Amino acid sequence: MSSRRTFLKTATAIAGVVALGRSASEVQAAAAAPKPSAPDGGLLFDQADAPRIRATLDLPRFAELKKKILGRDLVSEERFLKDEIKLTDHITDQSKARAALEYAALSFALTGDRRELVVAKLAITRLSEYAEWDYFLEAGTQTIGFQRAPETTIAFCMALDWLGAELSAAERTAMEEQIATKGAPACYRALYGMKYPDRVRGWSMNPAEKFPGKMDLSRWPLILNATNLKIIPTCALGIAGVHLHGRHPDAARWLELAQQSAQAFATMYGSDGCYDEGAGYWGYTTMHLIMFAEAQYRRLGIDQRSLINYPGTVRYALSLAMPTAGAAYVNAAEKKEYTAVPKGVLDPAKGLVNFGDSGVAIDASIASWVARVHGDPLSDYVAHHIGSMEQWVAAVWYRPEAKRVAPGAELHDVHMANDLVISRTGWKAEDTVVAFRSGGPANHEHADRNSVIFKAYGERLFHDPFKAAYIANHPRWLLRQTEAHTAVLIGGKGHQYHDGHEGTNSSWAWSRVRDYRTGPGWMTVTSDATEAYQLVLPEVKRVLRTLVFLKPDVLLVLDRVSLTGAPQAVQARFQVFNDEGNGKAEATGRTFTIRRPGATLRASVLGVGALTVRSAQLNLPAEEGVLPYAEVESAAAREHEFLTASAAAPVGSAPGVLVIERTADGWKVSGSHAGRAVKATLVTTGETPVITV
Repeated sequence: MSSRRTFLKTATAIAGVVALGRSASEVQAAAAAPKPSAPDGGLLFDQADAPRIRATLDLPRFAELKKKILGRDLVSEERFLKDEIKLTDHITDQSKARAALEYAALSFALTGDRRELVVAKLAITRLSEYAEWDYFLEAGTQTIGFQRAPETTIAFCMALDWLGAELSAAERTAMEEQIATKGAPACYRALYGMKYPDRVRGWSMNPAEKFPGKMDLSRWPLILNATNLKIIPTCALGIAGVHLHGRHPDAARWLELAQQSAQAFATMYGSDGCYDEGAGYWGYTTMHLIMFAEAQYRRLGIDQRSLINYPGTVRYALSLAMPTAGAAYVNAAEKKEYTAVPKGVLDPAKGLVNFGDSGVAIDASIASWVARVHGDPLSDYVAHHIGSMEQWVAAVWYRPEAKRVAPGAELHDVHMANDLVISRTGWKAEDTVVAFRSGGPANHEHADRNSVIFKAYGERLFHDPFKAAYIANHPRWLLRQTEAHTAVLIGGKGHQYHDGHEGTNSSWAWSRVRDYRTGPGWMTVTSDATEAYQLVLPEVKRVLRTLVFLKPDVLLVLDRVSLTGAPQAVQARFQVFNDEGNGKAEATGRTFTIRRPGATLRASVLGVGALTVRSAQLNLPAEEGVLPYAEVESAAAREHEFLTASAAAPVGSAPGVLVIERTADGWKVSGSHAGRAVKATLVTTGETPVITV
């Protein structure tokens, strides 16, 4: 954490010896590294690549990204930077200024537009005027870099790269001083605290920052060590170390800690590439892991580009892709001000399996890099067809001429290393997807063990709500609870979850896949969530859910719950997608119907005890939206076993009637649907049902 004077003295000394023909590494032996592969090249691309990147932005696939980079309102940006920015607002205003710098500098590098240079330099000036670059503190005084400091550090390094000769020697020195005093030290402090949590003197949020809620940060050195907020400062510290390699006395140790952090964080990915924080955080996190790896490879020849199973992690994202029908829209409940509730347009064509805080679309920005570096044409298919291209690096790495290989049927049924199960008929909007959330805790999770998403004929029919709040005092915190998922309640209560006083950190809740099988046209899975419910309901002996998916559009859900003590009722909820006001749930007798504009689902239910079927809506304030659901309630008892047999049909067709019968050793489902016979038996004499279809 060197001072300005130390930095300037070191920079001057290195400049002097370089002029005498000696390398900087001779002065800074501690900064020694393998021979750079392209020491004079760009951090992520060279100026010679600019025409190719500009042409990429002209492709239809990049229309939205092009608007973000080249279609900005420069007059408004300049007005904001000159007159409106608040230098005490890090959450909103620093983020806007950082984005203005990044896009203006990149746009100038691609187009040479001098107006962009003006905006970039103005953004540099205003960001430099911030007293600190983040709003988190250690010991109440020292800045810790989790978000804004890492983002701004990366932006400054990239701007130094992209603006090149347009920056005077004095301007470059001043920018590097900002990195070395406000950026890298804050990032280093964050990573050091995660590595040595016992040495942390207390983390807190700067009380001067306007934030809509309060959180206890005392355990954050432990909590953040397994979240995306570790890899963002890792990337920033690493890139700062790469940029100032051999020219700053602390660059070597910045780089060393960043490398250690990246290696440690790689274990957050499963052996198959899965990532527990969900698809939305996957794209942002993996991009930063790659940016650091690419920068140090290009500048220093250090190759850490295979820390994780990169082709596998792209397949993880591909498995979570779930496009649906309809037009893009913004939820009517979305507020303009910052409320710690995610914002963003929901484009059904870019839909995803949204377990936890997965956002509204998969960002496939990294897929082209994976394809090129790892020789994986399926990743090029993902880059071309799946989700969205949100980040500027997507335009850098995309190769329109690359060979693409479409996913085959072998990827239709996936049981991931983290116990998510996805079964599908394809990747088109009209195809069917069944997603089952088993597995363990994770940052940004919800209380959603054994919950189900079912999409058919372009419509979400069993749903997982979007845009849950990140703070517990907001009404939409409810959307994190079991009651807001297509899951089981016992006595009206869900499984264990935290109260949010530490943020969106992990719970202790586990469910585990006990059996998973696939065959021609079918998939079955049984998951045990007993442990998750026992943490809050000690009387629970067993909570098992079994799915039987008969492709393309029949889904059976078997719930079995055993209790000790006083008899209790058990409820199974089936959430309805209604964000744009077009979803309905109706209940009649032992059936319920879910209606969407493009499809209808009809479900029959039967249990070993008395069942009640009803429709209702989540207890949200009206301004937060109307979120309906259907509910099957098994009357108070110690033993519960009930089966929900559902069939979906496109608009204009009626779902078939599925008949459920109780047998001596389990269940039998029969009927006719979409012109074909449906037959299935489930023998439930053991913990894992024996299923015949």
